[in-house]
Amino acid sequence: MKLIDCVERTAERLESAGVAFGHGTTNAFDEAAWLVLWRLGLPLDALDENAGRGLDASELAAVQALVDERIASRRPAAYLTGEAWLQGVPFDADERAIVPRSLIAEPLVDGTLEALLGREPHQVLDLCTGNGSLAVLAALAWPECRVLGTDLSAEALALAQGNLTRHALADRARLRRGDGLAALRADERFDLVLCNPPYVNAESMSSLPPEFRAEPALALAGGEDGMSFVRPLLAGIAAYLRPEAALVLEIGHERAHFDAAFPGLEPLWLATSAGDDQVLVLTREQLTSGEARSR
Repeated sequence: MKLIDCVERTAERLESAGVAFGHGTTNAFDEAAWLVLWRLGLPLDALDENAGRGLDASELAAVQALVDERIASRRPAAYLTGEAWLQGVPFDADERAIVPRSLIAEPLVDGTLEALLGREPHQVLDLCTGNGSLAVLAALAWPECRVLGTDLSAEALALAQGNLTRHALADRARLRRGDGLAALRADERFDLVLCNPPYVNAESMSSLPPEFRAEPALALAGGEDGMSFVRPLLAGIAAYLRPEAALVLEIGHERAHFDAAFPGLEPLWLATSAGDDQVLVLTREQLTSGEARSR
């Protein structure tokens, strides 16, 4: 069997099994290509050049076993392979943190955030850093900046430390454990804060597919309306921002809940591959206004 035929057959199996995507791929074909190429030890961007390659019986059996596990366990592919990619950058991934997929990575890497700030940030905070992917991308984007990544989960921070080491960034990026703003010191000030917090509302949490339930609920569940973490964040983050600094916040599909909680705020919404209502920017001036108080 040719490799492309194996990918297509695998895609059909994944589709028929009703597995959920969203952890690095959005459809059955892309997920099938990921699993097949990884299992064969081939680069994930090498499908076209290897499409006609023939697979022997042992290779087909190895692929079959991996696909069987994906379907039976309903674990995200990144947890099976131990690796995920965000904006072309590889990261170690496992159950200690959610699979890296933050939409904040898009405006970070394409230069949008730097353009909004009008300069390169020197001090960046990645709040709720998880496996450290945004902290790594920030440090790679701005070679002169210092990055602090914080998270409540000691397990996630251990994974993040591995990713900082993997990308040789341990000298410019550091990690600290703490619950939200409680992780920060009173005298710390930042030029840019990135935050992909737990924001999934209670109703949505109750109906998540198994792939998402395989991830740490601590990193996903945002309370009844998804705003449990966001409310104290917006109430207190201004104290840690320099005068021309900004907060970049991901809220996913919770725009309606955000608007209801903060009816007076008018953030800048950034266009992303998932739409223009999932990542927002708030300046320090906006955060110090009374409009940042929630309902």
